[in-house]
Amino acid sequence: MNYTFPGLIDVMAKASPPRSGDELAGCAADSDGERAAAQWVLADIPLTAFLNDVLIPYEDDEVTRLIIDSHDATAFEPLSHLTVGEFRDWLLDTAAREDGGAELAALAPGLTPEMVAAVSKLMRNQDLIAVSRAITHTSAFRTTIGLPGRLSTRLQPNHPTDDPRGVAAAVLDGLLLGCGDAVIGVNPASDSPRHVAELLYLLDEIRQRYRIPTQSCVLTHVTTTIELIGEGVPVDLVFQSIAGTEAANRAFGVSLELLAEAHDAGRALRRGTVGNNVMYFETGQGTELSADSHLGVDGKPVDQQTLEARTYAVARAFEPLLVNTVVGFIGPEYLYDAKQITRAGLEDHFCGALLGLPMGVDVCYTNHAVADQDDMDVLVTLLAAAGCAFVITVPGADDVMLGYQSLSFHDALYVRRLLGLRPAPEFERWLRELALADERGRVLPTALDSSPLRELVSTL
Repeated sequence: MNYTFPGLIDVMAKASPPRSGDELAGCAADSDGERAAAQWVLADIPLTAFLNDVLIPYEDDEVTRLIIDSHDATAFEPLSHLTVGEFRDWLLDTAAREDGGAELAALAPGLTPEMVAAVSKLMRNQDLIAVSRAITHTSAFRTTIGLPGRLSTRLQPNHPTDDPRGVAAAVLDGLLLGCGDAVIGVNPASDSPRHVAELLYLLDEIRQRYRIPTQSCVLTHVTTTIELIGEGVPVDLVFQSIAGTEAANRAFGVSLELLAEAHDAGRALRRGTVGNNVMYFETGQGTELSADSHLGVDGKPVDQQTLEARTYAVARAFEPLLVNTVVGFIGPEYLYDAKQITRAGLEDHFCGALLGLPMGVDVCYTNHAVADQDDMDVLVTLLAAAGCAFVITVPGADDVMLGYQSLSFHDALYVRRLLGLRPAPEFERWLRELALADERGRVLPTALDSSPLRELVSTL
């Protein structure tokens, strides 16, 4: 059987591991044989091809212009003679060396998203884990994210009506179980500036009352956050969902210029204590296709994993504190089952790490996907072994506002205990001061009555 691939965009799509989103877009390989053939072709393509043969035209897309214009030729020079297949071998060799992590981390400015997406398509799951594990990138605000031997958590206390008592109860639950060192972040049920401001004041009051070394965020649209900053509302992190094409970002109501404005506004507040990384971005495979903004050269669809990697170029331009892929949230139309969700989570973490981000993952699925909580146990264990910077945790693993399944606070305790991981150092010290954790950072079965947090109950 002979296979023909008219261009780079076709090779990249056909070489991708199976996923329902690429089938929906009409760009997936028709058979395992075609996929293997595309991977053979991809392995022989020089890395320099991705600088000359862009998948989305430079003149039509500001994300492409950002990628090309910000590329660091000096950082890329040591790899400039390699093909994609040789790059895979180099990554594995370097990751296996005792001192290889620093060399891998230094590559980030010289790599384009398309390069890292391409090499990921040639890698087994264990390859993705091994290379990711060797890379360290950190960020900081009131806690330091991404340090080796640490696994941070976002405490997600969502409530269907934004009831302050419900939000506060979920915050208390998470704090008592050692969660919240990445951020206490609420998805508001209402995007009204008044409701968002009320939630920000509530989270800031809790943080200040108990001197919690963490940061808060209400995940509203960036324009609302800019407005609230101007009104003096206590904003720590500036949130926005982003994508890998200009058109998809336009569907979110954002542009690079607007994100730059938000970044400057957040940093000008200087509310951080150990750093001033103020941006929080969420991404997810399938975003561009769901917005009908996934087409590249000659109107051909770009595969969803490559588009996701392009999103990380947008994120790194603004030196974020947090970036996470909501890996199974967009639904089975894009990632059909647990096998596809697991593969996508490992790919996203790998690509984000190679591109210079302290990458997090929302280990999650929707109720109509072919997945269950056992599958999430497997994925969070693999991601923690791969050095994932943070995961999202919700009460009982069931987000009753967004209607999807994620990780519970107990799941974070499990994986930390299993792999000897600890919270961010600033947050860990606070847990020990309140007798909620021992000297190894492990949460203790402390009775509520013995903790100063008991006062929070009176506010419910």
